[in-house]
Amino acid sequence: MSEADLINELQTHGMRMVDPTVGMESRRGGAGPTDHKAVTIGGSTVMVPVHTAPAFDSPYIVQAPDADGMAEVTKAGVSLGRLRFPQRPRFYDLKTADGIEYHKIATLHSKDVLATTVLQECIRYASRKKTCQFCSIGQSLAAGRTTAHKTPAQLAEVAKAAVELDGVKHMVMTTGTPAGRDRGARVMVESAAAIKAAVDLPIQGQCEPPEDDVWHERMFTAGIDNLGMHLEAVTPEVRARVMPGKAQVSLEKYFSSFKAAVRVFGRGQVSTYIIAGLGDTPEAILETSQELCRIGVYPFVVPFVPVSGTPMESHPAPDAAFMASILRPLSGMILRAGMSAETSKAGCAKCGACSALSTYEKLRVA
Repeated sequence: MSEADLINELQTHGMRMVDPTVGMESRRGGAGPTDHKAVTIGGSTVMVPVHTAPAFDSPYIVQAPDADGMAEVTKAGVSLGRLRFPQRPRFYDLKTADGIEYHKIATLHSKDVLATTVLQECIRYASRKKTCQFCSIGQSLAAGRTTAHKTPAQLAEVAKAAVELDGVKHMVMTTGTPAGRDRGARVMVESAAAIKAAVDLPIQGQCEPPEDDVWHERMFTAGIDNLGMHLEAVTPEVRARVMPGKAQVSLEKYFSSFKAAVRVFGRGQVSTYIIAGLGDTPEAILETSQELCRIGVYPFVVPFVPVSGTPMESHPAPDAAFMASILRPLSGMILRAGMSAETSKAGCAKCGACSALSTYEKLRVA
């Protein structure tokens, strides 16, 4: 089994651990990736579900690490490979100047990516008629594991420490959608400006398409290096069913905003998150991805993960064959368009931990 195929299998099935305490603590609920554990397979650090329904029944068992920190992955008693676990970062032990634990401001994803949800509340989340059915952004806030609004000063303080203490290489800033026509772009501007004044760290900002395209330039000027505007689903019927509030921002608006953003950030420095398994067919995802590649947007396709406490907690995760039917041709499509995870300056595509896509790119399997 190739490295990419093993990652794909684990991300769709999840894994059961003989010793669940090893490595960084896993997160339950909140903005994604959630209910996952970070593991390093070969040269790739990825996020694998451990707290989901499919993971509880996964045929993949991870043994306790040996003296060298390597853990064997088995299926039906047969060894499939070995992995290791990134360790808890040192910046987690600190508090901000105003007394808040750093890990409530930003968390470590993969092994060297700092991630934060600037606004942990969303105008769509409170309404069952509007909320994205797969989203758990409010869970970590309700559990007291984060704060509702991370200030620019807090983010700058934590980012500087994460770089200096743990060698963080880039940062992802996402947000719940606030009221207003900027749709989260304003908090990206305020936060990025403060972080860049404190530390030289590439940043991806993530928000819904702002109503006025002038916000793209403002985000870029403030220090956002890479912009993510996430479709999640690609066909109107699936969008209306699984994210009824967000679907009110039309596909036409997304693509208009994508084109405007690429003019500012450059080809391959604008991306969109597509969740395979919500109901879109592989053909629909690949057709949309082809159009995204044409205009210079990186289509970052990940497998759907059912999160407990969400309306879609019982929706099945896609199987590995379904994901491979998308990721294998998609990896070649992206490379032929002159883009890659490697050349992304920051963000989900560069990190690649939530999908086997970047590993397929490296192997050039398409």
